[in-house]
Amino acid sequence: MPAIQNRYEFVYLFEVVNGNPNGDPDAGNQPRLEPDTGKGLVTDVCLKRKVRNFVEMTRNGTKGSAIYMQERSVLNRAHKRSWDEQAIDPDKKGDYSKLPKDRGKAEQLTRWMCANFYDIRAFGAVMTTEVNCGQVRGPVQMAFAQSIDPIVPIEISITRSSVTNEKDIDKERTMGRKHIVPYGLYRAHGFVSASLAERTGFSEDDLKLFWDALKHLFEHDRSAARGEMAARRLIVFKHKDKLGNAPAHKLFEAVRIEPINGAKAARSYADYKDRITIDKAAVPAAVEVVEML
Repeated sequence: MPAIQNRYEFVYLFEVVNGNPNGDPDAGNQPRLEPDTGKGLVTDVCLKRKVRNFVEMTRNGTKGSAIYMQERSVLNRAHKRSWDEQAIDPDKKGDYSKLPKDRGKAEQLTRWMCANFYDIRAFGAVMTTEVNCGQVRGPVQMAFAQSIDPIVPIEISITRSSVTNEKDIDKERTMGRKHIVPYGLYRAHGFVSASLAERTGFSEDDLKLFWDALKHLFEHDRSAARGEMAARRLIVFKHKDKLGNAPAHKLFEAVRIEPINGAKAARSYADYKDRITIDKAAVPAAVEVVEML
């Protein structure tokens, strides 16, 4: 299937209710915060992980839909498959750390990785390890998500009713901590490059799967820390051609969300719903606004 022919940008809104959307391991797993404003943050890596999980679950490893960055995976094994399945030998016997000097063979290794792994086609990968398959920049990129208003994380004490070892059976039960955000609406920006899609083979089918993932990923990512997270809006800007017809930042500025700014504590999406507007008059005619959520 040919690569996509249009450039896209998108605004993605999602919420958390009494949960921790993205814990910071350097701060005792507290919700990530921007120190100056008190606004919550969710990393691009966190969102991409959920997209990968959705693809893995829905496509179940079908041809072209395998996931490269999996938990506990050994990346060099995947790289070696590319060399073996195409019967490419290294220039120096046993040394797979350098790409073949033959440019065609080197590109063949990278193309095989793109063709077989969805997340490489979408997000790119650096595969210059002991078994080298090159590197590729992915057409789909996402920025950090930031909450519309400052968040106030709450630390909650919990108790553990069981012990691990027989010797501890008479000891008092241990205490623990959980950190939650009572409510937060987060905004993330994303980009899809048709020019980079040509290099990885990112197709219209791949793009549709990506949109489906953004719409449904939280439905399959439930946990004690993320019991009530939901995608609320997905506003896509589709350009008429590959290079685009307007600067991305101008399109993002057309989506306005009025903060509450302490007037009251937001506790549901209803508190923001009427504060979200799209200034379609500010969007050039060559850019289509598609509201997928």
